[in-house]
Amino acid sequence: MGIDRRAFLKSSAAAAALIPFVTGKGYAEKRNGMPYRRLGKTEEMVSLLCVGGYHIGREELTEQESIAIMRTAVDEGVNFFDNAWKYHNGRSEERMGKALKDGYRDKVFLMTKVAGRDAKSAQQQLEDSLRRLDVDVIDLWQCHEVVTESEPYKIYNEGVIEVLLKAKEEGKVRYLGFTGHRFPDIHNEMIERGFDWQTVQMPLNILDHHFRSFEQEILPKALKKDIGVIAMKTLGGTPGQIPAKAHLATVPECLRYAMSLPVSTVVSGMDSMDYLKQNIETAKTFTPMTEAERAELLGRTHKIAMNGEFEPYKTEWS
Repeated sequence: MGIDRRAFLKSSAAAAALIPFVTGKGYAEKRNGMPYRRLGKTEEMVSLLCVGGYHIGREELTEQESIAIMRTAVDEGVNFFDNAWKYHNGRSEERMGKALKDGYRDKVFLMTKVAGRDAKSAQQQLEDSLRRLDVDVIDLWQCHEVVTESEPYKIYNEGVIEVLLKAKEEGKVRYLGFTGHRFPDIHNEMIERGFDWQTVQMPLNILDHHFRSFEQEILPKALKKDIGVIAMKTLGGTPGQIPAKAHLATVPECLRYAMSLPVSTVVSGMDSMDYLKQNIETAKTFTPMTEAERAELLGRTHKIAMNGEFEPYKTEWS
């Protein structure tokens, strides 16, 4: 499964360009052995590994287990927590709120997301999230799952932007961003319409490089505008399609690939203490991939990536 010479050269050039970001002064530091990077124009320093909010709300986990995972993550140097208003009908936010008691809130950069596409629903979801998380301020509030062609227009023209700005002015949120995983063109429109987004969340993995590539189409634009980049779906979605079904790479390889990109943090869903410890080890021992390692991994995945089978969030949508 080789890649052609043009793709190889492109990959090599991209890899060379990454080294100053992931090792450069001002972008990387360590706290408790955990690498921290700058979150774009926010100037916040966030852990390379981020706790994914969806998994900690699963029914298979007890509330006590979920809280233990989150607090252990913080104790090990993780300070970025992901969540969303819609995850498990609010259970993820409620559990996270309980985990942030006893002084943990002060140690965490807290992000959640709004699914509403009009002013009324967005405002209600903000109040719901603040109540469930039991906090006065959300550090980062993102428009969630912008995946259809009509959504950028709705967000910009049906009151959502005004709610975002009002929430920031009132001190209920500190920074604003958006997420999505289906079409890079939609991300591009969200940026080009002109709002001053501080962050963007997108799928970045060894398959994305080849198919509807956020890495190649959106990542450079975000960096140029100094928008903090949050990597997600590094394993190909839930469950991890790349290691579990495609059998093309291990979990540590997938995470290391995403961590070697010029991203601020990598979101990972971790629904067991074993998964958490494995991912913390990967983050704490992280070294950027060499050009040769990156080219080999992309060559291994090129052919199977081209139809999107193992990135279902790009191809399966109702």
